[in-house]
Amino acid sequence: MESKIYVAIPAYNASKTIGNVVSAALKHVSTVIVIDDGSTDNTAIVAFEAGAGIITLGKNKGKGNALKIFFQKAIQEKFDAVITLDADGQHDPEEIPLFLYEHKLFPESTIVGNRFREKEKIPDARYNAMRIAQFYISLSANQYLEDSQCGFRLYPVAIIKNIPLTTERYVTESEILMKVGDMGKTIRFVDIKTIYNNSKSYLTPVYDVSSIAAYVISYIHIKWFVEGLTPNNPYTYSTIGYIRDTLGEKKSLNMFFQTLTVFTALPASIFFYLEYSLLQFFIPYNFASIRKLDCGFSRIVLATQMLPILLIVALIEKCLKTTGCKINLVSETIKKFYPNLWKNKR
Repeated sequence: MESKIYVAIPAYNASKTIGNVVSAALKHVSTVIVIDDGSTDNTAIVAFEAGAGIITLGKNKGKGNALKIFFQKAIQEKFDAVITLDADGQHDPEEIPLFLYEHKLFPESTIVGNRFREKEKIPDARYNAMRIAQFYISLSANQYLEDSQCGFRLYPVAIIKNIPLTTERYVTESEILMKVGDMGKTIRFVDIKTIYNNSKSYLTPVYDVSSIAAYVISYIHIKWFVEGLTPNNPYTYSTIGYIRDTLGEKKSLNMFFQTLTVFTALPASIFFYLEYSLLQFFIPYNFASIRKLDCGFSRIVLATQMLPILLIVALIEKCLKTTGCKINLVSETIKKFYPNLWKNKR
């Protein structure tokens, strides 16, 4: 029996591209739904004329909110999976069959597009930021994530319907991967084209990147605290009553907790190292997710302590480039201190 799958496209002021994206997607699935996220142009009209179902929001509420609406619709209408892609043409709908084929082989896996096969097409600053995110989100998800920021994905409804989502905007995509992986579920990747066109990105470098970083840090603090106090417990996330979700549901408390964990990240990494080193004599195989990597916790501590130094390196590189000096200090630093810890591991 074929899976019942629909394509979900969040769109904001995408009238120039949305028609082609919808038309191409409809070659591969029978249902495409577009959320017009408070657009001020003709996005909804163009998408409807191309054959999409339309959900119109009067106010722009961001990608995280759109994903929650898409998932709720999938649950209510008994779809098996949802494929998400962007409205701006940076994801090629002709690659949807790659996700359908992988889903057929692994129906319980979340499937994500991997753009790193053509990493030379990714702007350096964005690529470097993605590499740092990849390192820590992979640690949270207990598996190496080839591309943790790509929005071209297939979500199995059987998994996603059980996960409370407490974040907004672009943070939600990271939240999902971390929780899916920390539940013990597999995340798979398919290689896709890397497309950077002239369309406007609505990801704000300071606010959205900072928000993702704050959530990842706050999540991993709780994960490691729990792992440090329990034996052989690499998968710490529970969909019911998990402390990070409880905090996330209360806006002011969540903001306080995230701020606290961000400003204490450096000393906290040392605390977790001591927890890792000393409590192992009383709690066998604590920090199980790290011990499975067989790399030692000191390597992760060093990577975390390097974060402020990396900012200084980035400033030095920027200054040198203004003088015409071609140098890649940031890329080399990331390559050295934020590697694939899962490489050559079974």
